[in-house]
Order: sequence, then C-alpha cells, then structure tokens
Amino acid sequence: MRKALDPANDVGRLTDEELLGRYRESGNAADFNELVRRYERELYRYLARYLGDASLADDVFQNTFLQVHLKRGLYEDGRPVRPWLYSIATHQAVDALRKVGRQPTVSLDQQIDGTASPDAGTLVDLLTTDEPGPLAELQGREREEWVRNAIAKLPDSLRQTLIMAYYQDMKYREIADVLNIPLGTVKSRLNSALTKIAEMGRSILPNGNGAVP
Repeated sequence: MRKALDPANDVGRLTDEELLGRYRESGNAADFNELVRRYERELYRYLARYLGDASLADDVFQNTFLQVHLKRGLYEDGRPVRPWLYSIATHQAVDALRKVGRQPTVSLDQQIDGTASPDAGTLVDLLTTDEPGPLAELQGREREEWVRNAIAKLPDSLRQTLIMAYYQDMKYREIADVLNIPLGTVKSRLNSALTKIAEMGRSILPNGNGAVP
C-alpha cells in the first residue's frame, strides 16, 4: 500500500524517493525546491568537475532540474533518485559539450565551498607504489594539474566512471544505474581508467615536470 501523503511542511522528513513520487503526483513547488536543495551542491560539483567550466555547469544544472520537472511522470515508485538525477545530469552535460563543440577539461578545483580537496592526492596515492618515482614526487598544484590532464585524456566512458567513483563517492551499483551498464562493466571501466592513468604516470619525463604525453 502506498504511504499516505505528508503535509507540505513535512518535506524534510521524506526520503528522496517519497519526495519525487509526491512531486510527480502533485507538482507541488515545495517538493521540487526541497529536491533541488538536497542535491544542489553535490550535482553542481559533479558537473563542474566533469565540464571544467563553472558557467556551463550552472547552465547544465538548471537544465537538469528542468528535465526533472518535465520527466517527473516517468519516475517509477521506489527507483533510487540519486542515480536517476545523475543520469539526467550526465546526458545534459554531454549534450552541452556537443553543442559548444569541445571536450571536457575536468576541473579538480574545490572553490565552491572555499575548502581544498584531497581528491587529487588520494587518486595519485592509489596509483603510486612504495618505490620512488616521478609520479610519487609530484606535489601540490603540480600533482593536481597532472591528475586533471590525465583524466581529461581518458575516453569519455572511462572518465565518467572515474569521476563518479572517486570524486562523487558513488557506489558501483549507482554508477551502473546512472550509465545503464552492467555492474561488471563499471568495475572493468574503473580498472581500465586506473591502468591508463598509471601508464601515463610511468611515462612522465625524467625531469619530473609532470607532463602528460
């Protein structure tokens, strides 16, 4: 039996799934605004990273929630909302890049909330071994720039998977739902992405300038 609708002022108590299901039925602005509030920072950060352009990310974010409004009738009860939103946002981002005729530049800067992000260091740390080498010797902004360039050179399918897993902290099942691919393919793409970046790391010039071939 479907759960009875809550009063409008109880939106904060609803799960994402209940909230979107109710918005689908009622079109209540309070439900829509609450959904935007919950995902505003997270989705914008994802789009800013993927697109590498804050202004374009803002446009795509707005278009994403316009699509949520227009497609709310397609939402099925109980379907996890987070991957559904990411799927819409990713399609909107790809379309935006196609329209402007360029590839994503992959931004790792975390100036949205004024705090620095350890993501670049975390990813590179994963790729380095105990043995010293050019990649392990990169520091600070040089390391972040190297990671940015390396990720930007990945095929689009690998780049999407990597960003969702390592920068958005999404579970493999969520990524599979977003990209509409089998769980095993998510793992395969992630392994391929890490392998390719590791290969780039081994190709860094001996002078340690962090260049990505």
